[in-house]
Amino acid sequence: MSGEYEGLVALVTGGASGIGAAVAAELASRGAQVAALDLDPAGVPDGVLGLKADVTNDESVRQAVDQVIATWGRLDVVVNNAGIGAQGTVSDNSDEQWHQVYDVNVVGAVRVSRAALPHLRKSPAAAIVNVASVAATAGLPQRALYSATKGALQSLTMAMAADHVREGIRVNCVNPGTAETPWVQRLLDSAPDPQAERAALDARQPHGRLVTAQEVALAVAYLGGPNSGSTVGAALAVDGGMAGLRLRPVG
Repeated sequence: MSGEYEGLVALVTGGASGIGAAVAAELASRGAQVAALDLDPAGVPDGVLGLKADVTNDESVRQAVDQVIATWGRLDVVVNNAGIGAQGTVSDNSDEQWHQVYDVNVVGAVRVSRAALPHLRKSPAAAIVNVASVAATAGLPQRALYSATKGALQSLTMAMAADHVREGIRVNCVNPGTAETPWVQRLLDSAPDPQAERAALDARQPHGRLVTAQEVALAVAYLGGPNSGSTVGAALAVDGGMAGLRLRPVG
């Protein structure tokens, strides 16, 4: 698979840490020229072009996409990974927080895709991969706002797939379970008993552990690559069985 992306140009939002950095590194290892867009691109993987961009600002997004085109002359794969979290029930988050999280997690993907579409239409291997979440399909406690945005992103994926498949642009999403990322680590660090919280998160997923960023990156690489040419409008779960399995208790 090392040359699957040879000659292609990919853009990954939120590409300086966590899942985004793992995706950027994986696509580069498969031969792509990769640009990682981030509010702070200092941490992008080696061999990846870091671009400062804010997905909540249309002009910032368009300037970053223009820079990708100026650098490589094309754009083939877009990975909408940038996102922020939120905790609480519907009683706990203010209107301002709802607007903020939707602006990043949903409208951010819209802005990036909208800016990229004219260039993707020229590509022989165009693909968009949205990073949603198991929260789109499984009811998780204390995640009302976050879950709503990820459910919206999965629905957006299906609508975009229908709109653009006949233009030669495949749109899919990946739904990670709870992953070992800096954001999850911050949640653990803030818990009254981080060890107990980590054990609970591990146990919540049927395979008994957190998902790794690399596992998500491999799924994104599959969905975005030419070898998945007949995969359109799919939501690929990388969640250790969390969304679909109902195991009997042990003992």
